[in-house]
Amino acid sequence: MIEVTEAKNFYQAHFTRLEEELANNGQSRTLPIRSAAISSFSEIGFPTTRHEEWKYTNVTPVVRIPFKPAGWELDGPTSETLVRVPFGKLAASQLVFVNGHYSRGLSSLRRLPEGVKVESLATALDHKRESVEPHLARYASYRDHAFVALNTAFMRDGAFVYIPSGEIVAEPVHLLFISTARGEATVSYPRNLIVVGRDSQVKIVESYVGVKNEVYLTNAVTEVVVGEGAVVEHSKLQWENEEAFHIATLQVYQERGSNFVSHSIALGGALVRNDVNAVLGGEGSECVLNGLYLATGRQHVDNHTRIDHVSPHCTSRELYKGVLDGKARGVFNGKIYVHKAAQKTDAKQTNRNLLLSEDASVDTKPQLEIHNNDVKCSHGSTIGQLDQDAIFYLRARGLGLEAARSLLTYAFASEIVSRVKIDSIRAQLDHLLVTRFQANSLPRETV
Repeated sequence: MIEVTEAKNFYQAHFTRLEEELANNGQSRTLPIRSAAISSFSEIGFPTTRHEEWKYTNVTPVVRIPFKPAGWELDGPTSETLVRVPFGKLAASQLVFVNGHYSRGLSSLRRLPEGVKVESLATALDHKRESVEPHLARYASYRDHAFVALNTAFMRDGAFVYIPSGEIVAEPVHLLFISTARGEATVSYPRNLIVVGRDSQVKIVESYVGVKNEVYLTNAVTEVVVGEGAVVEHSKLQWENEEAFHIATLQVYQERGSNFVSHSIALGGALVRNDVNAVLGGEGSECVLNGLYLATGRQHVDNHTRIDHVSPHCTSRELYKGVLDGKARGVFNGKIYVHKAAQKTDAKQTNRNLLLSEDASVDTKPQLEIHNNDVKCSHGSTIGQLDQDAIFYLRARGLGLEAARSLLTYAFASEIVSRVKIDSIRAQLDHLLVTRFQANSLPRETV
């Protein structure tokens, strides 16, 4: 364990070694942006609960662990591993990363339209710099977010997805990140860049899973550029193990008339923080943010969202749902920011939470900040328990108490899952919900 005051020096020392390594390997072209990011981290340091955006989430458990940079394992996960992990075998073009490093042997690319690029970001930086550099680290700000700064400074690899103008990619693109710590606390920094051209369509799936119950940190950043008239559906499926930490930022920029839909599903992890930020930069763009977080035991799951309405005639819809049991704690902090020029904005934000135990808790903070009078905006949140009248109704028709509770909980959570348009993902998530809720109800069916 290291003290909080030593943590900055710890990461700065690691960066010095990385700087020397990149210079010796002839890979110094990214050093300017890496250096700017580590300088920002040195200035702002790690957030504390005194920071408004982190007041409900204490990252001290993460800061105090001296995470070693995760390396590539020659005897790591195999193709048999993919069969066992959730979402490991999808009917999709699939890039697989182990501890943040691209695995060519585990990846499989199906036939893609001409001009579509799905590859390792490290490879793209070597061979397609003109496509990558105008966008990389231009949207997710490392100047005011410590973990984005660390990711930018230490990024090794991730996915680069490029869809040229006018292309429709029928099958989804799956980015699978597998972590395995091998008995020592490690950290990986996946960095993804997705650029979707004008009038194109694509479905992207990001999955994060752990092989065993080990202590590790995933610090991920994904930047998405949605071109004029483009349509993007992005699903993030997070099922880290019970001892893992997961901190991630999804940063989206939308151009005129574009449509972006996000499904954020958080099922695992000891401490989880998801930032989802969308900038509606072009007139007439539309954004939908859906989220589901399930937590039990002592899990802590924090969802932060921000939708920036920059241009006029834009629409956003947001629905996040949480189900918390045991001594778990959930956080929802969502902001809709309407800029001065964004007249005719139409925005709605909703957060609903279901507490299954007396010790579970949630902090919810929906926010509107509006700088234009010609808008239609609303927000709201609820925290409650299962409806006793509904339970009575189901029991009167022959269901046991726990079976009735399980059915109602499933119905509450499945609203989000039903919105996922990828059939294989929706089916797997539905099966996971049924299995998870029935596991608690079956042994006590006769209560």
